[in-house]
Amino acid sequence: MIRTLPHSKSYSFLFKLYIVLFYIFLFAPLLITCVLAFNNSDFPSLPWKGFSLDWFLAKGPDRVGIFYDSNNLRSIWVSIKTALVVSFFSLVVGTMGAFLFEQENFRFKQALYMLTLAPLVIPGVILGISILLASNGLGVFLENHFGWDVSLLAPGFWLVVLGQFSFITTFVVLVVSARLKKFDRTLEEAALNLGANRWQVIWHITLRYLKPSLIGSGAVAFLMSFENFNTTLFLVGSEPTLPINLYLQVRDGSTPVINAISFLMIVFTSTLALINLYFSHKKE
Repeated sequence: MIRTLPHSKSYSFLFKLYIVLFYIFLFAPLLITCVLAFNNSDFPSLPWKGFSLDWFLAKGPDRVGIFYDSNNLRSIWVSIKTALVVSFFSLVVGTMGAFLFEQENFRFKQALYMLTLAPLVIPGVILGISILLASNGLGVFLENHFGWDVSLLAPGFWLVVLGQFSFITTFVVLVVSARLKKFDRTLEEAALNLGANRWQVIWHITLRYLKPSLIGSGAVAFLMSFENFNTTLFLVGSEPTLPINLYLQVRDGSTPVINAISFLMIVFTSTLALINLYFSHKKE
């Protein structure tokens, strides 16, 4: 709606109604999930049967809360461990890639940039299947020709890290590059003229300027890794991540503990987003 143009009362009413319905559609399922996490029922659905903390704190044997559910706690730890490793490597490689693409005299710059963006447009299912087939093929080749049994090529933790890293790094490259384009190169030249070496300039000036984008892209990389399902589904081994574990529970039938997990994830991701937003505004 263009505010400077005249509009009727009915148009304004319909526009506001659309906004209200849109946000209801967006947040109502999340709100219902959070409410059902405290429902005193053995099923993860309505009707409401009273308030209860059993799905968080119950020790069993009839009910087991999330804080005493070893299976779900293990999958949460696997997801956190995977997200930390993926976000670390994505930040390092993505920042180096952003520096590379900002070089003026860099041959094949556009072609490599398009290849870097390719993982973002490839469906996660295709990406997961491709990495799985490639790793299996390479593993079979090494075993048949050299007798090497490379466990890293089998479905498991490191293959999940590789699969998520392949597309999350692209996001870091885009965010850091956007920040780097606004950087005043005369600051680096001044530091070099004052006697600083290249590494000191990068550490004390360039990276400090990039700090907001590094924090923001690192936080988003962590969240993207933590909640990834499509790619991870084909690469996971005997230790599933939390999204895979939740999928298996929902498919086979589960208790409202999945609502409790969803509630904790919503609180965690919202808190992380608010912290990131606070520090970004504070830096600006």
